[in-house]
Amino acid sequence: MVRLIIDTDPGVDDAFALTLAARSPEVDLLAVTTVFGNVGLAATTRNALRVLALCGREDVPVGAGAARPLVYPQPFEAKAVHGEDGLSGRAGFLPPHARGAEVEDAVTLLARVLDESPEPVTVAPIGPLTNIALLLAAHPHLKQKIDRLVIMGGGLRGGNSTPAAEFNLWCDPEAARRVLVEEDVPAVLVPIDLTYRCAVDGTWLTRLRESGPLGEELEALTTVYRAHYNQSLGFDGTVLHDAVAVAEAISPGILTTTRVPIHVDTSFGQGRGSVIADRRLTAAEDEPGFRPVDIALETDLDGLREFILDGLR
Repeated sequence: MVRLIIDTDPGVDDAFALTLAARSPEVDLLAVTTVFGNVGLAATTRNALRVLALCGREDVPVGAGAARPLVYPQPFEAKAVHGEDGLSGRAGFLPPHARGAEVEDAVTLLARVLDESPEPVTVAPIGPLTNIALLLAAHPHLKQKIDRLVIMGGGLRGGNSTPAAEFNLWCDPEAARRVLVEEDVPAVLVPIDLTYRCAVDGTWLTRLRESGPLGEELEALTTVYRAHYNQSLGFDGTVLHDAVAVAEAISPGILTTTRVPIHVDTSFGQGRGSVIADRRLTAAEDEPGFRPVDIALETDLDGLREFILDGLR
């Protein structure tokens, strides 16, 4: 069984990722922590609580974390993609969480859960990396308690927030650099190069809706998100970026990784927040300013879509 913590900024695809983990019999979901990102921290925390309530998992503690990046303000949120409330205007239709968020902040909750765990824990950050950067800076002795980080973020061939940068890393490039380049915790990076290829179509979403009340509720969360991808992808479907990363956290090896030295750009040029991957045949693992990271670039696309669908329904 995988011992798992999810750090998230729900977000429609985050809601799918949370549900996948919360409903999986292979997962011991130890905690959920929230961060600013797709919408503000108050909304991401509310959304995480309500998705867990929808899944019948109010036993999972939720800690609210960073409300802003480490250094510079977040340029803009992703309300145009996810809706004003982060869930296509449907957050208020989800059941309220009886307990609410923990008194502990996200970093304190992360540190306590890791410290108390008898075995190493997988941590899946699927939003900006601010909470994880703070955790590793404040509690470096807990690195040994992290089995691996499975991170959704980055794009080797370009971004979705800027021509160069993917949203999660672009929200807090300084945090992303600290976690991905300056730390030594084992990490798998799941970039948009792969997640876009894992897009699901209208038929898949219909199968989800027809699977039962939970599937119906999840499909209803996608209206704004689906319309955005309808326009950007040119077909009726959507991209479940974060669920792809959580699938790897649940089932290690479902994504095929390649070890690549990477750098995160924290300059103020056009490349800010981008991942620079050294894919030369002569690339050195000790290149200054780079760290080797396992990057997920391939998978059985149809098999992955079925894995996620089966988990959600």
